[in-house]
Amino acid sequence: MNAGYGGFDTPWALATLDAGEGPVAALETPRGLFGLRPSLARVGFRPVDTVQALFDDWPAARAALDAAAARVSDEDVIRSNRRLAPLLAPGKILCAGANYHAHLEEMGVTAEQKASHRLFFFMKPVATALVGPGPTVRMPLDCKAFDWEVELAAVIGRKARAVDAADALSCIAGYTLAIDFTARDLTRVPGAFFTHDWVAGKAHDTSCPVGPRMVPAGAIGDPQNVPLKLTVNGVVKQDDTTADMIDTVAEQVARASRIMTLNPGDILLTGTPAGVGAPRKDFLKAGDVVEVSSPLVGRFSVSILDPVPASPVPAELTRA
Repeated sequence: MNAGYGGFDTPWALATLDAGEGPVAALETPRGLFGLRPSLARVGFRPVDTVQALFDDWPAARAALDAAAARVSDEDVIRSNRRLAPLLAPGKILCAGANYHAHLEEMGVTAEQKASHRLFFFMKPVATALVGPGPTVRMPLDCKAFDWEVELAAVIGRKARAVDAADALSCIAGYTLAIDFTARDLTRVPGAFFTHDWVAGKAHDTSCPVGPRMVPAGAIGDPQNVPLKLTVNGVVKQDDTTADMIDTVAEQVARASRIMTLNPGDILLTGTPAGVGAPRKDFLKAGDVVEVSSPLVGRFSVSILDPVPASPVPAELTRA
């Protein structure tokens, strides 16, 4: 198995790698990482150059991947192990907020508030928030309370509009891991008409690392029994399972699909368990290393870097 990214309990998974000349889509098996395009061509599947392209017809792709995994060839091995996000261009990244019982409690939510809790979502900007493992995450500008949240992320496999919870899991192609980095001090606006600014808190650049791979939904089985762990500089901060969710993954898909159409390849972050830094005022700084893991998906880490510098103003625009 690939060093540093943990195992996964399924015959195959999907990944995207930086092979030195741009992103390369990979079919991952216990034997290693293989080029997706030649592996699928071997079983007669149409040419594909990205993981995203598989979602044009996920049921057909799923069957082809089963066949291809059994026939991988050493001639298609990808030597690079520099991981990117498994999907580079999802249509949207939708995130469930405050969706674990113990997390609500640690954040000071009262029993009365908890009783009136309703599932809500926010969104991450795909082009600027989505990153993969490695030294990829930048501190937000003006932030002094940068926090972590490990999450199970579901990847949609078929179009979903107003689906019932009973049918919702059939809309999921697979799962991956994500970190919802949050600028706590930029989220809250005490005394204002709107008390939370979700864009300022959640939508900053590089705030959504995803990885290390996408495993098919069958590898997870019950998405309400998935262990999740997060460490900062080797110290365990979050260690729980998805059993503590308030709204199940199926209920989240059903609810979200009543708000908007979920398209194949979309990513849904499903909430975080207890153990975030805010209750203890324990926050991140540049140089910290955050690792997330699940025995069903694997593990990956990111390093926290200094903020993205301001864009330079072209000289011709500064002239009088």
